[in-house]
Amino acid sequence: MNLLRLLLPGTRIKRWILVGVAGMLCFAYGFDLLLSPTGPREALWRVWNTLTGLDMAPRGPRLAGIVLAVVGVGLVSWGVRRLIRAFTYIANPRTTGRQLLHALLERAADTPRLHVVGLGGGTGLSTLLRGLKVYPLDLTAVVTVSDDGGSSGRLRNDLNMPPPGDIRNCLVALAEAEPLMEQLFQYRFPANSQGLDGHSLGNLIIAGLRDMTGDFQDAIREVSRVLAVRGRVLPSAEHALVLRAVMADGTVVEGETAIVNHPGTITEISVNPPDVRPLPEAVTAIRNADIIIVGPGSVYSSLLPNLVIHGLADAIIASPAVKIFVCNVMTQPGETDAFTASRHLEVVLDHLGRRNPFDYVVVNAQKPADEVLALYAEKGQCFVEPDLARIRAQGSQPVVANLLAATHLARHDHEKLARCILEIIADAGNWPSVPTPRG
Repeated sequence: MNLLRLLLPGTRIKRWILVGVAGMLCFAYGFDLLLSPTGPREALWRVWNTLTGLDMAPRGPRLAGIVLAVVGVGLVSWGVRRLIRAFTYIANPRTTGRQLLHALLERAADTPRLHVVGLGGGTGLSTLLRGLKVYPLDLTAVVTVSDDGGSSGRLRNDLNMPPPGDIRNCLVALAEAEPLMEQLFQYRFPANSQGLDGHSLGNLIIAGLRDMTGDFQDAIREVSRVLAVRGRVLPSAEHALVLRAVMADGTVVEGETAIVNHPGTITEISVNPPDVRPLPEAVTAIRNADIIIVGPGSVYSSLLPNLVIHGLADAIIASPAVKIFVCNVMTQPGETDAFTASRHLEVVLDHLGRRNPFDYVVVNAQKPADEVLALYAEKGQCFVEPDLARIRAQGSQPVVANLLAATHLARHDHEKLARCILEIIADAGNWPSVPTPRG
């Protein structure tokens, strides 16, 4: 299967084969001239001598043969050397799809980059973006706007604006600015700061720019420029949304914070207003995407708030892009208690009308250390078991990898997750192609 990669556009295999063939033809013709300088070619050399006034009949064919043979050897050597390098790199089983994709994308400067759209919120989406931004990809983040707690919730209520917290995390994750700028945007005022306690400075800057420009979208664009963001960050809707959850006992709870703190089991999530329309730029990004990634993140408070918006889920399902669902590492108390990997997917599919658009489901197989599991168990959280057979039965191909970060927290490592995603892209065959107009 690795040898089939040699046929992919951008590998430059075919051109080096042609160089080698041209070299062999030059060498063969030159060698033939050396062995047989006379014969039918004498007439051609007489014409040449007549036109140029030179007398090259005795030595000309042999001299030309030497030149052609030397050029031929050089071309063959050049082409073979390049072919060996390509074969050992591309066809080698140890060459990962990530490395191959990166090499092809860097080589194919005249082709459009793959358009990758990630949907979610919280720390999950920012982790994914931080890993993918180092690769030559066109990245777009579509971020939920339903947060009503902490600094985001206060700004949302006080200034009647979408919550900026998840947007800020994604902007910082994609930033190429100096580390000090990243620290500045993530700085949170301490509890003894009267009036500012708990506020993130980045949230305040976004809120200030929103008032200055008069538009939340313009504020995001200005922050993107300041932070030298590699990609785009878009809210899923133009206005803040209110989450509405139906519990197993029939209780209806409104507000993300109230839902997370409610002890009941969630059976359904929706947003208010129910007729909210998605941001047009977000829909366009999804329609033009080559890869769509949902997750990781809280299923009920980060992922579904995007997917239940009318028009956004339909655009995802209708898109011809390769679609990937990234499952969480740990369960969340009150939301996904005892959920397996397939159960996470099942909940999402329930809210999509049981239509499964996901080609792949990324599942972490690396269990955290016992001491880490014990700390999470105290909070009612447990490891998400990778029940792969059930995922296959739901119509998706599971992709299992060790994705844990080397920290005291059970979270995805951004580099490992990005490598896993790019391996999927490589296996799916989403390679650079001839540029075509995009809608």
